[in-house]
Amino acid sequence: MCRRTPGAEHGQVNETIAGLYLSPLEVLALLGAVALVMARWLPAAARPPVALAAGAVLVPSAIVLGVTSGIRWQMSPVLAGGAVALPFALSPLWRSTLLRSAGPLRRSRHRHTARRARWWLALPGSVVCLGLIATGPVAAWAFPVPVFPEPSGGDAVGTRVVQWTDPRRPETFTADPHDLRTVVVQLWYPARESPAGARRAPYLGRTEREARTVSRALARGVGLPDFLIDGVPRARTRSVFDAPVAGGAGRFPVVLFSPGSGGVRTQNTAWAEELASHGYVVAALDHPYDSAAVVLADGRTIEATTASSGDRDEDAELAARWTAVRAADLGFVRGRLERLDRPDPGEGADPLTGRLDTARVAVAGHSIGGAAALQAARQDRRFAAVIDLDGYPHGPASPALAQPTLALTQAITPGTDPRYLPRLTEALRLNTATSYRLTVPGAAHLTFMDGPLYLPPVPSIVGSLGRTRSPRVVAATTLAFLDATLRHEPGDLAGALSAYGELSVYAPDGGR
Repeated sequence: MCRRTPGAEHGQVNETIAGLYLSPLEVLALLGAVALVMARWLPAAARPPVALAAGAVLVPSAIVLGVTSGIRWQMSPVLAGGAVALPFALSPLWRSTLLRSAGPLRRSRHRHTARRARWWLALPGSVVCLGLIATGPVAAWAFPVPVFPEPSGGDAVGTRVVQWTDPRRPETFTADPHDLRTVVVQLWYPARESPAGARRAPYLGRTEREARTVSRALARGVGLPDFLIDGVPRARTRSVFDAPVAGGAGRFPVVLFSPGSGGVRTQNTAWAEELASHGYVVAALDHPYDSAAVVLADGRTIEATTASSGDRDEDAELAARWTAVRAADLGFVRGRLERLDRPDPGEGADPLTGRLDTARVAVAGHSIGGAAALQAARQDRRFAAVIDLDGYPHGPASPALAQPTLALTQAITPGTDPRYLPRLTEALRLNTATSYRLTVPGAAHLTFMDGPLYLPPVPSIVGSLGRTRSPRVVAATTLAFLDATLRHEPGDLAGALSAYGELSVYAPDGGR
């Protein structure tokens, strides 16, 4: 069964039109600007009404955009081209007014001058204006407001954010001995249908202000001007904040998720929503001082302080240390979820109380988060399965893994760290449970997160699978693995996985 996620219709029209990555108002402004340029080349009788109509579309659209959602930088060249074309498009009106008030001799001279100046002024100017206007949709396509895929499962999706402090762990990133380790966790869960028109949750934060804070930090982290991705905090996801939990008495398997280095808890939202629509609860972590920006409940923002040194051996030690902190965060959150499901006497019940199947918990992560997932599984055998999304296995290789493990990787190239594949293969071969490594053709490192939805479709950055297929491949492969390992659903898991790429299977007896 497949049904629409609540609020799927509401907000979609107000954001972007899929495929164009422009909102309806932006499309109107674009069409108005083009019409202003082309009006110059219409028959004389048609120019004035077309120019007036185009101006009447462009100017109000720009005003409404500026007052409501704000004008994206991608629209600046469109508006600039329209502004340059506007006086030339309206000049026939002014000229006709002047001619009506002028004498016969001046009228004849004015017409002759207009004919003589038309080609050398109008043609180059029109080309320049159309070039400016065309830049807008190209920029919107390269850096769009992301449109999240509609989940394919039978449940609607709800989301909420919690903050937990570990009373047993001092914060190792600060010198304050009284500073305790705090993590922010976002939960995606199966939910009931929300009322029609329910407002969908913003991407990157609980509020648009938080989303902009996180967006700016992410841009700084990769050395981009933050205006390039100003569409990202405008995005709306497919989930609804605090939506009622889906009905029934069944328990939901749980998947913990750790983002990549400098990543944030929402970086795999499309994946989390897809899993939640199929009956899983996904708990994604922000790791303070490692995630790009973590906004705490009291409003404080903690930005990343982790940075590579440039020395290979020193960076390996740093990565192992940060991986250990993340693994401890994952273990702590697992314990808090158990307490959420079965609160201590005197603690209030939570909407998810009695609905979490804490005997079926998988741990997953992207990049260094994948390494943290491997370490967390080594340290806590209660994790029932592991998913590593293109993560180099930092830290100790022992003890051996004892849980079914799925590693999704990009194609190994000469530019890939030569230690990556041998190290990952070693971890999978030593596993006492069956492990799978799936190499996805056309994937890049950022294919395994939401990056393809809002970054330029450059294969070296986000792979060549495309904005639609990238999240589907990651979701389909991991969902097949989770259904087989946590729900023990019958079927040919190896066959299902191999449909998406080159599969290696590592059996506990050493066979492949």
